[in-house]
Amino acid sequence: MTPVLRPLALAALLLSCTGAKADDVAVMISGGFKSTYQALLPGFEAASGDHVTTLPGPSMGTTHDAIPQRLARGEPDDVLIMVGSALDALVADGKAVPGSRVDLALSPIGMAVKAGAPVPDIGTVDKLRAALLAARSVAYSDSASGVYIRDELFKRLGIEAEMQGKARMIPATPVAEIVARGEAELGFQQVAELLPVPGIAFAGKLPEAVQKNTVFSAGIAVAARHPAAGRALVAYMASPAAAPVMARMGLDPAKH
Repeated sequence: MTPVLRPLALAALLLSCTGAKADDVAVMISGGFKSTYQALLPGFEAASGDHVTTLPGPSMGTTHDAIPQRLARGEPDDVLIMVGSALDALVADGKAVPGSRVDLALSPIGMAVKAGAPVPDIGTVDKLRAALLAARSVAYSDSASGVYIRDELFKRLGIEAEMQGKARMIPATPVAEIVARGEAELGFQQVAELLPVPGIAFAGKLPEAVQKNTVFSAGIAVAARHPAAGRALVAYMASPAAAPVMARMGLDPAKH
């Protein structure tokens, strides 16, 4: 076990020591935190003895695997890891336990191009605007970052009309995969969702003046079968020792 995971494993062991038996914990998770979660999960399972089943899907939307749609179908779940505002909506809808929200990380938006293609400089707002105007096609996600790109960023840059017809939202598929296949020249999504995908070059984060950080949070499902084990997993993911893993994956740890 790596030095990063050892303290996490100890934390999980202490959190689970009161459990009489191993549990099968179900986790619904959106893509922005998934790579960090996958890096941390083996240590939790090894220390707690619990088995975790992962059910991926967007935090919002109407695609088949979107977390609200999974819950509406009655799919079993213990832990929800998703965009914080979307988790709040599930609390209001009676699907997540009030007061169970724990913020895990802040996720900035970045841009990618196909590997081998010229990488535009987007280090300033003017350079970002120029890159967007010069691009033949632009893709963005159907989750929180893409909604911001479509509804706010283009307007703030004053190029909303110019982007019509060449910018499109990508449902259910990582934007970086679309870029890697050459189906879009520029792709925008949270950095943590861009970096793990092969076949792309990371161009950088949006400039701070127009950046939109998404908060990823975890909570407990109202219909949880193993709420105690779920809370132990959430505490494990929120541990300060997880910070180096988050940073490597393009996330900023939330402050508690």
